Amino acid sequence: MGTFEITKRTNGDFQFTLKASNGECILTSEGYTTKAGCQNGIDSVRTNAPNDSRYDRKVAVNGDYYFNLRAANGEVIGTSELYESTAGRDTGIDSVKTNAPLATVADLS
Repeated sequence: MGTFEITKRTNGDFQFTLKASNGECILTSEGYTTKAGCQNGIDSVRTNAPNDSRYDRKVAVNGDYYFNLRAANGEVIGTSELYESTAGRDTGIDSVKTNAPLATVADLS
């Protein structure tokens, strides 16, 4: 089972990172001004993660691959790390689908 880790950025914003059971980071959020907003983002990931149509499969300017997870309103709620192949990116998406719905939350802020 995965874990959402809530941390505080140097500018005071909160963010979450979804980590797989092996500790690898698979999704990172934007910054939120409040912890409650960050928690709402986690709830949105849990809701939207199982829906394949919510994933935007992208190519970075350096040619690596990544994805964004979007909420029903179209807002990006999480961005993946960079992958060297489309297969790696697709494995990352599968990992978010598997880990996010039941992931625990660790508040490290």
